[in-house]
Amino acid sequence: MFKKENKNQIRKAKHDRIRFYLSGTAEKPRLNVYRSTTSIYAQIIDDVAGKTICAASSKDKELAAKIAGKTKQEQAFIVGEAIAKKAKKAGIKNIVFDRGGYVYTGRVQKLAEGARSAGLEF
Repeated sequence: MFKKENKNQIRKAKHDRIRFYLSGTAEKPRLNVYRSTTSIYAQIIDDVAGKTICAASSKDKELAAKIAGKTKQEQAFIVGEAIAKKAKKAGIKNIVFDRGGYVYTGRVQKLAEGARSAGLEF
């Protein structure tokens, strides 16, 4: 019998291959995306220091009023804008985008567009 593919396991393997080449520094940190079935999360990470500089998600209480009643893609766009605003406060303008092994479409793409529209460059 054939085993059913575990899509999350495949995604993690892709992410590991991507992370071999992709790294964030203090000057150009990494914007990491995690997408669950209900929420989307974004973190800006300095891999050299091993620290998360800022983070935003669709579960943040500050974004709850903006996100209420929106589709998942609209929520992802709002989260992208929020992470970009937090990054600007921290003095970050340029980043490396890490899609986390996900295909660059749908919510991942909307998060990136939201971050770009709020001023992040990648």
